[in-house]
Amino acid sequence: MITVLKVLGLILFALIALKLAPLLLLPVILLAAAILTGGLILAGTAAVAAVAALVLIAGLAPILIPVGIVVGLIVLICRATRRDA
Repeated sequence: MITVLKVLGLILFALIALKLAPLLLLPVILLAAAILTGGLILAGTAAVAAVAALVLIAGLAPILIPVGIVVGLIVLICRATRRDA
């Protein structure tokens, strides 16, 4: 008799859990949607920042390439003329 009551109790708890499942899952679904939205906004912002950085680098390339060459030559000359102590 106790086993039958245990089985009936488990069935009752399962039915209650199935009835309450949508109410319990609603906060989880809302939290997942908020996290997904935040991630999409973050990814979009990162993409815009990356494009802006590439545009800035492309715009400054005519200035930075000759400066880099001059700095490289200065470093090369300094290393070539350095004497070991």
